[in-house]
Amino acid sequence: MLEIFAPIVIGLVYVLLNSLIPDRHRQRFNAVMVGGAGAAYLSGGALGPWELVFCAVLTYVALRGLDSWTFIGIGWLLHTAWDVVHHLKGQPILPFAHGSSFGCAICDPVIAIWCFSGGRPVWPRRRVDAAPPGVPG
Repeated sequence: MLEIFAPIVIGLVYVLLNSLIPDRHRQRFNAVMVGGAGAAYLSGGALGPWELVFCAVLTYVALRGLDSWTFIGIGWLLHTAWDVVHHLKGQPILPFAHGSSFGCAICDPVIAIWCFSGGRPVWPRRRVDAAPPGVPG
């Protein structure tokens, strides 16, 4: 049960922490993150040249993600599929943690759902220059 619950919590924590990033920077930050996720398996090389192909595809998706939350969500779903392949092949994302690719495959769709919703903050943020409630401004 922990193998499923913990990755969901990690995905939710990722979303919560991203909500602290100002709106104007949040999308670019997430595009960079999904681009980096494309290179996560390169050092293992379990799938040979396909690792490079996947990295190139996710780099393109991340580039498109600079202007589109949808592409960032697609990138996380592509990474989910790559996690599943690596889990089935027995080459985890973290060599010392056998179930890490399985956990990543559960965590990534949580992030993707948030991206498909536009990457909005999960709680409303007050503007710094806004007058406090009840004070005319």
